[in-house]
Amino acid sequence: MKKTFVAAALLGTAAASLAKDSDPVLMTVAGTDVRLSEFEYLYNKNNAQQSQAMSFDEYLGMFVNYKLKVADAQAHGVDTTAAFVSEFSKYSLELAQPYMRDNEMLENMAKAEYARMPKERYVSHIMLRIDPADEAASLATADSVRQLVASEKMTFEDAALQYSIDAGSARQGGRMGWITSSSRLPQAFTDMAYDTPIGTLSPVVNSGYGYHIIRPEQERPLSGEVNARHILMLTQGMDEAGQARQKARIDSVYRVVTAPGADFADVARRCSEDPGSARNGGDLGWFGRGRMVQEFEDVAFSLKDGEVSKPFTSAFGWHIIYREAHRADTVPAYAEARPAIIRRLEQDGRALKAEKAYLAAVARRTGSELNPNIEALVASHFADNGFAAIDSAAYASLLSSEIEAYKIHGRSVSLSDALRGEPMRIAPDAATTARNAAMAAANAFDRAVAEAARAELAETNTDYRNLINEYRDGIMLFDRSNQMVWEKATSDKDGQEHFFLANKANYGWEAPRYKAYVIFANSDSVMNLAREHASAFESAAVDQDEFTKSMKQKFGNNVKIEKVIAAKGENPYTDNLGFGMPAPAPNSRWPHYFAFQGKVIVSPEAAEDVRGRLISDYQNHLESLWVDSLRKTYKVKLNKKAVKEARKRIDNK
Repeated sequence: MKKTFVAAALLGTAAASLAKDSDPVLMTVAGTDVRLSEFEYLYNKNNAQQSQAMSFDEYLGMFVNYKLKVADAQAHGVDTTAAFVSEFSKYSLELAQPYMRDNEMLENMAKAEYARMPKERYVSHIMLRIDPADEAASLATADSVRQLVASEKMTFEDAALQYSIDAGSARQGGRMGWITSSSRLPQAFTDMAYDTPIGTLSPVVNSGYGYHIIRPEQERPLSGEVNARHILMLTQGMDEAGQARQKARIDSVYRVVTAPGADFADVARRCSEDPGSARNGGDLGWFGRGRMVQEFEDVAFSLKDGEVSKPFTSAFGWHIIYREAHRADTVPAYAEARPAIIRRLEQDGRALKAEKAYLAAVARRTGSELNPNIEALVASHFADNGFAAIDSAAYASLLSSEIEAYKIHGRSVSLSDALRGEPMRIAPDAATTARNAAMAAANAFDRAVAEAARAELAETNTDYRNLINEYRDGIMLFDRSNQMVWEKATSDKDGQEHFFLANKANYGWEAPRYKAYVIFANSDSVMNLAREHASAFESAAVDQDEFTKSMKQKFGNNVKIEKVIAAKGENPYTDNLGFGMPAPAPNSRWPHYFAFQGKVIVSPEAAEDVRGRLISDYQNHLESLWVDSLRKTYKVKLNKKAVKEARKRIDNK
């Protein structure tokens, strides 16, 4: 239920934002103000999910009951439980994220991404290894290689052949081939490849896989996509003799697939050594530039539809391509492309820039700032107190120091408070521990600013306030309703029985039922023994759990026990046992069965005989009692003027 609620909250259409002075208090429930926008938002959302719209007065009554239940949950501390705090804190910032970003920056990023979409670029690069133990030295090496090429002391092609760790492109003088803005390349690489002017060298860029020096060679409109199949004979790691055998095999396959009436897909399925596509007849689906290795891509795009290539090699082995079709790559209008672009920016992490810009603006506006000198102050503290090596005593002394970590809303927060609950590694030496303390304090500051921004958002943004109120109230309402209604109705056997006896007239049947324990056995001897054992429980009030446990302990998996109550025609076994109808076809696992305490009854005798219906009715009864109690316990005050305004807005829609 909670997951469904969260999904609805995330996907539901938010109400139009209202300025606070046009969003009056509609009602006060148990001392808590409820604004008109929240009522209108939930009314619209509720009716959008119903087959028939609820009237204003019906919904107003239901809404008051809803807010009374939330007030009761809060009065009983549901919002202070560890489970609530954990769940709510986890999702409150997540729900806020779409609102907490610099929208102008994000829009500019999306438009820049869109501007790249109609173009593809031919790119060369030199890739250099990053040594994790000394990234600075690796960067210096990459810079020196770039300087060699920039000063024309070495050609780009020679530098690629000598220094690049991308063996495939290095052999081609660094040429990678054509890429698009959606090529499956690290985003930092794609950004630099498109941002660097044609024919010039990029700055050294870290893709996460290595340092790159990129030179865009050409730019042209998109080539579109092709749909192709292929057959592969692997040669990676083979000696010359092995490669020669694979060449002979691919030549043989080529003669087969170019023969009249040949079925390329069938041959690919039987012969190709590409396990991913072979099972699908060599089908690679639709792909554009930058998705395949250059040699493969060049051949695929050079073929005509329906044409089979001659065998050719790539770093993987020998290929034959059959091009089935092609299509022009038409770029949609920006408004149509924008949602997918935004999703891509969010997925690859670029949207974080807009989020960081938003939080930086909040920090400036609220007088919140991180102390930039934490590392030096911590190091000085250790030195001043004679702690060359760091142990628990040194760390304890740090936490009792007066060092300021940051200010939030102008209020100073000590390093001790900032580090409380913040993961931080204590190193044996003072310098590393000081650096770790500074990083931990920065993380704590970022979270504090995000929380301050979220609190500000709840005050200033009606859409977000309604969303977060709905989510918070939903968690509390679920937990309290479970305590007061759902779980109680299911587990309160005495209450069920009393309710049944008080309302027995409501639970009549149109036809008699046969009520029994039906005991199945895997042999006639087990059945006879089970019948004899069951006879010891012939008393009228058999405890079902005790009876079932006793039978299982005695006969284990040789018997199966079902408590059944069914009308004629509803169950083949009770039809036979209770109503004299022919026995059903024997079940190979349970060929033998008998009834224990079986009898035909014309009306229900106990709550268990109508359990499904009764629990539903009992839940409604418990909820009615609960609501009556809430209306007596908590005060509700309606703002008549705001109610009139709400009615007017809703009636005019």
